[in-house]
Amino acid sequence: MPGTSIIGLQWGDEAKGKLVDLLTPQFDLVVRYQGGANAGHTVVIGDQVFKLHHVPSGILHPQVMNLVTPGVVVSPPILLGEIDGLIDRGIEVGENMILSERAHAVLPWHMAEDRAMNSTSVQGESIGTTLRGIGPCYRDKVGRTYAVRLGDMVRDDFAERVATIVEAKRDVLKSLGSDEVLDVAAIVAEYSGYAERLRPFIGDTTDYLLDALDDGKQALFEGAQGALLDIDHGTFPFVTSSNSSGVGVCSGSGAPAKWIRNVIGVIKTYSTRVGGGPFPTELEDETGERIRQVGKEFGTTTGRPRRCGWFDAVAVRYTARLSGVDALSAMMLDVLSELPELKICVAYEIGGQRVERFPCQVDELRDATPIYETLPGWKEDITGVRDMADLPANAQAYLARISELVGVPVEIVSVGPDREQTMFRQSKEQLLAV
Repeated sequence: MPGTSIIGLQWGDEAKGKLVDLLTPQFDLVVRYQGGANAGHTVVIGDQVFKLHHVPSGILHPQVMNLVTPGVVVSPPILLGEIDGLIDRGIEVGENMILSERAHAVLPWHMAEDRAMNSTSVQGESIGTTLRGIGPCYRDKVGRTYAVRLGDMVRDDFAERVATIVEAKRDVLKSLGSDEVLDVAAIVAEYSGYAERLRPFIGDTTDYLLDALDDGKQALFEGAQGALLDIDHGTFPFVTSSNSSGVGVCSGSGAPAKWIRNVIGVIKTYSTRVGGGPFPTELEDETGERIRQVGKEFGTTTGRPRRCGWFDAVAVRYTARLSGVDALSAMMLDVLSELPELKICVAYEIGGQRVERFPCQVDELRDATPIYETLPGWKEDITGVRDMADLPANAQAYLARISELVGVPVEIVSVGPDREQTMFRQSKEQLLAV
């Protein structure tokens, strides 16, 4: 069991951080491999709540090594604020974390570009950026000319590089109608300070990871966002800027595919989405608002209210296949308690035709009318249930139908935010065994 990956199968916010935290004791290292500070992983331990953006969720276990690998884009001030906050709460952050020198840095011009471009829309809708410069940083990474990696920040020519890039970025911002001022001296001073503080963490995570895997160490790969936001395979253009499905694990981390032996797909037992883009099962009624309030569906990073709707089995079947999922972890089942009936989208109607495959084109998805199957709900409070066999019969039937439609067994169920409110059908060792 050298490698297990945790993949969100919807539009993000599936409670992946909680599952990573629960499984981490079974592993030697936790690997964050894509995304940036737009991610928000929440872990609840007793009365303590930890909100993590850059730092892998394994940081709450001091015996585990945490790697932030080349596929991640890093905002130095946000990362340092997160590190300081963890240390202030008694969490060790030191030799148990390595930041890849190949990871790209989010710099002030990226955030300025993000703000300037956010005023525009795509097909009449906002993409829903967090305004943290993630997209512009990935764009520069692919463009190469104006990219800055963490390793570059601790080089002697950093100031010269910033000056060259700022000269070009001023023209870019002007063309976007932005009047923001980029001060070279101020940027160099501020970010050189960040670089010095981060210097002890920066290293070659690719080499470290490959050595660890060769030595038989066990790695847990932690994804950010959700597979429906994958830049190549998601609901383009309303997506994130990285490969957030299972196909991104190897490219982002540097681990060859042969080391990924187990994939756990994380789902909510309903659907949510933040920002623009089509959402066939969205509920713009009292039921949708009830799910939002009971589930506390507000963004970890932005605080924005999430759009809520019924579970979409067509979408999740697609992302489960795309990500090579072996088992499902069904989260937040308790949110659906006391609803008289539940609906699952089993197909779409598009252009008068029944469609059971997830469309490639966003226009088709926008025109899709969900075809629902209705199941009875349950009135019992399930937050205290600790064995899946003790769940109400209707709750078990709901999970069984999801499993059948997606084609993957539900092996983990969560009925609340705390570590103790998560049930495993079999032992963790059995679940993770190859």
